[in-house]
Amino acid sequence: MKSVFITLPLFFLTLQAQSTSTTTPIQHVVVIFQENVSFDHYFATYPAAANNSAVEPRFTTAPNTPPVNGLNGTLLTNNPNSAQPFRLSRAQAVTCDQDHNYGDEQKSLNSGLMNKFVEAVGSSSASCDIAGLGKSIVMSYYDGNTVTAFWNYAQNYAMSDNSFGTTFGPSTPGALNLIAGQTHGATVTAGSASGNVSAGSVIGDFRPDPSLDDCSLATPELTSLSAASMSATS
Repeated sequence: MKSVFITLPLFFLTLQAQSTSTTTPIQHVVVIFQENVSFDHYFATYPAAANNSAVEPRFTTAPNTPPVNGLNGTLLTNNPNSAQPFRLSRAQAVTCDQDHNYGDEQKSLNSGLMNKFVEAVGSSSASCDIAGLGKSIVMSYYDGNTVTAFWNYAQNYAMSDNSFGTTFGPSTPGALNLIAGQTHGATVTAGSASGNVSAGSVIGDFRPDPSLDDCSLATPELTSLSAASMSATS
Protein backbone atom coordinates (compact mmCIF):
# COMPACT_ATOMS: atom_id res chain seq x y z
CA MET A 1 0.00 0.00 0.00
CA LYS A 2 1.19 3.52 -0.74
CA SER A 3 0.25 6.44 1.48
CA VAL A 4 0.15 10.17 0.76
CA PHE A 5 0.83 12.92 3.27
CA ILE A 6 0.11 16.53 2.42
CA THR A 7 1.35 19.52 4.36
CA LEU A 8 1.75 23.24 3.72
CA PRO A 9 2.88 25.55 2.20
CA LEU A 10 0.63 25.08 0.29
CA PHE A 11 0.47 21.40 -0.55
CA PHE A 12 3.55 19.22 -0.22
CA LEU A 13 3.14 15.52 -0.93
CA THR A 14 5.51 12.83 0.28
CA LEU A 15 5.22 9.15 -0.48
CA GLN A 16 5.93 6.10 1.61
CA ALA A 17 6.19 2.98 -0.55
CA GLN A 18 5.42 -0.40 0.98
CA SER A 19 5.69 -3.90 -0.40
CA THR A 20 2.07 -4.44 -1.36
CA SER A 21 0.50 -2.91 -4.45
CA THR A 22 -2.65 -0.82 -4.73
CA THR A 23 -5.43 -0.60 -7.28
CA THR A 24 -4.56 3.03 -8.00
CA PRO A 25 -0.84 3.47 -7.23
CA ILE A 26 0.56 6.97 -6.84
CA GLN A 27 2.69 7.89 -9.85
CA HIS A 28 3.41 11.59 -9.39
CA VAL A 29 4.42 13.90 -6.56
CA VAL A 30 3.24 17.50 -6.96
CA VAL A 31 4.54 20.43 -4.92
CA ILE A 32 2.66 23.75 -5.10
CA PHE A 33 4.92 26.10 -3.20
CA GLN A 34 3.45 29.52 -2.48
CA GLU A 35 6.24 31.94 -1.70
CA ASN A 36 6.09 34.61 0.98
CA VAL A 37 2.47 34.06 1.98
CA SER A 38 1.29 32.87 5.39
CA PHE A 39 -1.20 30.07 5.98
CA ASP A 40 -3.65 32.51 7.59
CA HIS A 41 -3.54 34.85 4.59
CA TYR A 42 -5.35 32.19 2.54
CA PHE A 43 -6.96 29.88 5.11
CA ALA A 44 -7.57 32.01 8.21
CA THR A 45 -11.27 31.19 8.53
CA TYR A 46 -11.44 27.88 6.64
CA PRO A 47 -13.91 26.29 6.11
CA ALA A 48 -16.19 29.29 6.77
CA ALA A 49 -16.41 31.77 3.90
CA ALA A 50 -18.26 35.06 4.28
CA ASN A 51 -20.69 34.38 1.39
CA ASN A 52 -21.96 37.93 1.76
CA SER A 53 -21.55 39.35 -1.73
CA ALA A 54 -23.63 38.84 -4.85
CA VAL A 55 -20.59 39.50 -7.07
CA GLU A 56 -18.45 36.78 -5.49
CA PRO A 57 -19.08 33.03 -5.88
CA ARG A 58 -20.48 31.29 -2.82
CA PHE A 59 -18.27 28.68 -1.24
CA THR A 60 -19.95 25.73 0.42
CA THR A 61 -17.79 23.10 2.09
CA ALA A 62 -18.44 19.39 2.34
CA PRO A 63 -20.34 18.23 5.44
CA ASN A 64 -18.20 17.67 8.54
CA THR A 65 -15.22 19.64 7.20
CA PRO A 66 -13.15 20.36 10.33
CA PRO A 67 -12.03 23.93 11.12
CA VAL A 68 -8.34 24.84 10.93
CA ASN A 69 -6.04 26.19 13.61
CA GLY A 70 -6.30 29.64 12.08
CA LEU A 71 -7.84 32.97 13.01
CA ASN A 72 -10.74 32.21 15.30
CA GLY A 73 -12.00 33.42 18.65
CA THR A 74 -9.88 36.16 20.18
CA LEU A 75 -7.22 35.91 17.47
CA LEU A 76 -9.80 37.25 15.04
CA THR A 77 -11.55 39.82 17.24
CA ASN A 78 -8.99 40.73 19.91
CA ASN A 79 -5.66 40.18 18.19
CA PRO A 80 -2.53 41.38 20.05
CA ASN A 81 -1.30 43.28 16.99
CA SER A 82 -1.99 46.99 16.49
CA ALA A 83 -4.51 46.18 13.73
CA GLN A 84 -7.16 43.50 13.81
CA PRO A 85 -7.36 40.86 11.03
CA PHE A 86 -9.76 41.74 8.22
CA ARG A 87 -11.08 40.10 5.06
CA LEU A 88 -10.18 41.21 1.55
CA SER A 89 -12.68 41.00 -1.31
CA ARG A 90 -12.00 39.94 -4.88
CA ALA A 91 -11.84 43.61 -5.79
CA GLN A 92 -8.85 43.91 -3.46
CA ALA A 93 -6.82 41.07 -4.94
CA VAL A 94 -3.72 43.16 -5.72
CA THR A 95 -1.90 44.33 -2.60
CA CYS A 96 1.51 45.73 -1.79
CA ASP A 97 4.29 43.17 -1.39
CA GLN A 98 4.92 42.78 2.34
CA ASP A 99 8.35 42.93 3.97
CA HIS A 100 9.83 39.45 4.36
CA ASN A 101 13.44 40.21 5.21
CA TYR A 102 15.12 37.86 7.67
CA GLY A 103 15.69 40.39 10.47
CA ASP A 104 12.34 42.14 10.09
CA GLU A 105 10.47 38.86 10.39
CA GLN A 106 12.31 38.17 13.64
CA LYS A 107 11.22 41.58 14.92
CA SER A 108 7.59 40.90 14.00
CA LEU A 109 7.54 37.84 16.28
CA ASN A 110 8.82 40.02 19.14
CA SER A 111 10.31 37.22 21.25
CA GLY A 112 7.20 35.09 20.84
CA LEU A 113 4.61 37.77 21.61
CA MET A 114 3.60 37.80 17.92
CA ASN A 115 2.43 41.40 18.10
CA LYS A 116 4.68 43.52 15.86
CA PHE A 117 3.61 42.45 12.39
CA VAL A 118 2.22 45.85 11.39
CA GLU A 119 5.27 47.76 12.58
CA ALA A 120 7.98 45.30 11.47
CA VAL A 121 6.76 43.76 8.21
CA GLY A 122 3.73 45.78 7.10
CA SER A 123 4.36 47.58 3.82
CA SER A 124 2.40 50.02 1.69
CA SER A 125 2.85 52.79 -0.85
CA ALA A 126 0.71 55.18 -2.85
CA SER A 127 0.85 52.89 -5.90
CA CYS A 128 -0.65 49.84 -4.19
CA ASP A 129 -2.42 51.04 -1.05
CA ILE A 130 -5.93 49.66 -0.52
CA ALA A 131 -8.59 51.91 1.02
CA GLY A 132 -6.00 53.83 3.05
CA LEU A 133 -5.18 50.77 5.14
CA GLY A 134 -1.44 51.37 4.84
CA LYS A 135 0.82 48.94 6.69
CA SER A 136 -2.20 47.31 8.34
CA ILE A 137 -2.68 45.38 5.08
CA VAL A 138 -0.30 42.78 6.53
CA MET A 139 -3.16 41.64 8.79
CA SER A 140 -5.53 40.93 5.90
CA TYR A 141 -6.79 37.55 4.71
CA TYR A 142 -8.83 35.99 1.94
CA ASP A 143 -11.47 33.27 2.12
CA GLY A 144 -13.21 30.77 -0.14
CA ASN A 145 -15.08 33.53 -1.98
CA THR A 146 -11.80 35.11 -3.03
CA VAL A 147 -9.17 32.34 -3.28
CA THR A 148 -11.67 29.72 -4.34
CA ALA A 149 -9.16 27.45 -6.11
CA PHE A 150 -7.01 27.03 -2.98
CA TRP A 151 -10.04 26.23 -0.84
CA ASN A 152 -11.12 23.67 -3.42
CA TYR A 153 -7.69 22.04 -3.14
CA ALA A 154 -8.18 21.90 0.61
CA GLN A 155 -11.56 20.24 0.13
CA ASN A 156 -10.08 17.47 -1.97
CA TYR A 157 -6.76 16.76 -0.22
CA ALA A 158 -5.50 16.41 3.33
CA MET A 159 -4.20 19.69 4.74
CA SER A 160 -1.90 20.34 7.68
CA ASP A 161 -2.72 23.57 9.50
CA ASN A 162 0.14 23.06 11.99
CA SER A 163 3.06 22.95 9.58
CA PHE A 164 5.32 25.82 10.63
CA GLY A 165 8.39 27.11 8.82
CA THR A 166 11.58 26.88 10.85
CA THR A 167 13.45 29.73 9.21
CA PHE A 168 12.91 33.44 8.57
CA GLY A 169 13.46 35.33 5.36
CA PRO A 170 12.36 35.45 1.72
CA SER A 171 12.03 32.87 -1.06
CA THR A 172 15.46 31.22 -1.14
CA PRO A 173 15.77 30.32 2.57
CA GLY A 174 12.17 29.08 2.55
CA ALA A 175 12.68 26.86 -0.51
CA LEU A 176 15.94 25.43 0.84
CA ASN A 177 14.37 24.77 4.22
CA LEU A 178 11.35 23.05 2.64
CA ILE A 179 13.54 20.51 0.86
CA ALA A 180 16.66 20.22 3.03
CA GLY A 181 15.34 21.08 6.49
CA GLN A 182 18.00 23.75 6.99
CA THR A 183 19.81 26.60 5.21
CA HIS A 184 23.32 26.15 6.64
CA GLY A 185 26.47 25.12 4.80
CA ALA A 186 26.70 28.10 2.44
CA THR A 187 30.15 29.09 1.15
CA VAL A 188 30.80 32.26 -0.80
CA THR A 189 33.03 31.11 -3.66
CA ALA A 190 33.33 34.48 -5.38
CA GLY A 191 32.64 38.06 -4.38
CA SER A 192 30.63 39.10 -1.32
CA ALA A 193 27.37 37.69 -0.03
CA SER A 194 26.47 40.55 2.27
CA GLY A 195 22.80 40.33 3.21
CA ASN A 196 22.42 36.86 1.75
CA VAL A 197 24.73 34.61 3.81
CA SER A 198 25.47 35.03 7.51
CA ALA A 199 27.68 32.69 9.56
CA GLY A 200 27.35 30.03 6.88
CA SER A 201 23.53 30.18 6.65
CA VAL A 202 21.47 31.55 3.78
CA ILE A 203 19.33 34.46 5.01
CA GLY A 204 18.42 36.22 1.77
CA ASP A 205 17.62 35.68 -1.89
CA PHE A 206 20.58 34.52 -3.93
CA ARG A 207 22.32 37.35 -5.66
CA PRO A 208 25.06 35.79 -5.68
CA ASP A 209 23.89 32.85 -7.69
CA PRO A 210 24.67 29.19 -6.89
CA SER A 211 28.16 28.17 -8.05
CA LEU A 212 27.25 24.84 -9.66
CA ASP A 213 24.08 25.87 -11.49
CA ASP A 214 24.46 26.02 -15.28
CA CYS A 215 21.69 28.63 -15.37
CA SER A 216 23.39 31.03 -12.95
CA LEU A 217 23.57 34.61 -14.12
CA ALA A 218 26.85 36.17 -15.16
CA THR A 219 27.65 37.68 -11.77
CA PRO A 220 30.95 38.15 -9.91
CA GLU A 221 29.37 36.66 -6.77
CA LEU A 222 28.76 32.92 -6.38
CA THR A 223 27.73 30.70 -3.48
CA SER A 224 27.71 26.93 -2.97
CA LEU A 225 25.88 24.76 -0.43
CA SER A 226 27.43 21.63 1.03
CA ALA A 227 25.64 20.76 4.29
CA ALA A 228 23.74 17.48 4.65
CA SER A 229 19.98 17.50 4.20
CA MET A 230 18.04 17.26 7.46
CA SER A 231 14.78 16.39 5.73
CA ALA A 232 13.37 12.87 5.56
CA THR A 233 11.51 13.86 2.40
CA SER A 234 14.38 15.19 0.30
